[in-house]
Amino acid sequence: MVVQTKEKIDISIIIPVYNEERNIAPLCHLITEQMDGIGREYEVLFIDDGSKDSTFEELGKIAKDNRRVKVISFRRNFGQTAAMMAGFDHARGEIIVALDGDLQNDPKDIPKILDKLEEGYDIVSGWRKSRQDNFILRIIPSKIANWLIGLITGVRLHDYGCSLKAYRAEVIKNIRLYGDMHRFIPALASMAGGKIAEIEVNHLPRKYGNSNYGLSRTLKVILDLIAVKFLLAFSTKPIQLFGLLGLSSVFGGFLFLSLAIFMKIYLNTDMTGNPLLLLSVLLVLLGVQFIGTGLLAEVTVRTYHESQNKPTYLIKQIIDNGKMVE
Repeated sequence: MVVQTKEKIDISIIIPVYNEERNIAPLCHLITEQMDGIGREYEVLFIDDGSKDSTFEELGKIAKDNRRVKVISFRRNFGQTAAMMAGFDHARGEIIVALDGDLQNDPKDIPKILDKLEEGYDIVSGWRKSRQDNFILRIIPSKIANWLIGLITGVRLHDYGCSLKAYRAEVIKNIRLYGDMHRFIPALASMAGGKIAEIEVNHLPRKYGNSNYGLSRTLKVILDLIAVKFLLAFSTKPIQLFGLLGLSSVFGGFLFLSLAIFMKIYLNTDMTGNPLLLLSVLLVLLGVQFIGTGLLAEVTVRTYHESQNKPTYLIKQIIDNGKMVE
């Protein structure tokens, strides 16, 4: 459930942090420097994702001196997706800008991203074209992941992993994030008809601390990508996926059964010792299970939408009697 916030403002900047005690003060200074020059009402939300160093204490000092800064602290480390979701829920801005807390995203790019958003886009994503990371451990896996995500979701971006993005609140607050799916926000936004753009941004080498990511994240990306593909294609019609698998399995079962019968009649092959007979029975049973799973998923989906009165569509605009209705 989205948190009820106070009066709306122009821009919210959300920054998930984990063990970034040396980075947050200079980052906040750079953000303030850029945002004060824009001349729009803004807030800065730091989400402390269960840091084990002095990050929370440093954030407390900053918030005491700067009333635009708000700090949300988790009881333990829940991960970047949960931290971003908390930021989205508590943000008061009509526009929400997200970036990392390690000083590798350049706050000087924020005005450029906001200008691009004003061209009529719902999401503007940064592209770290000249990335300052380890080539083997970070850049190559990232390129592979970006290619896979674009191929499977149909939303092609050069850099899904760049945290520096700007969102219209009306779009992002309708997207619920789970697991490690923050990197798939542009793909999920496409479900709501979001208009997405990508621009080049600076990427700076890390000065303090260590990266919290490793090669294990690549496997998580692949698993989450399967879930996102299911959400994009079959979230409201799961029977089409499971039913197709079930019918294909049943068809294969009857095909092998027909082949086994043919071998018995024309080749005098013993049916009881023919592995094709066992395979055909297995495929038919598997097909029935797939179809049953699809039917159960259909009931679950319909219960979900009807119990929450959740529509299966999102309306952008309505024209009634020749007039535009909000």
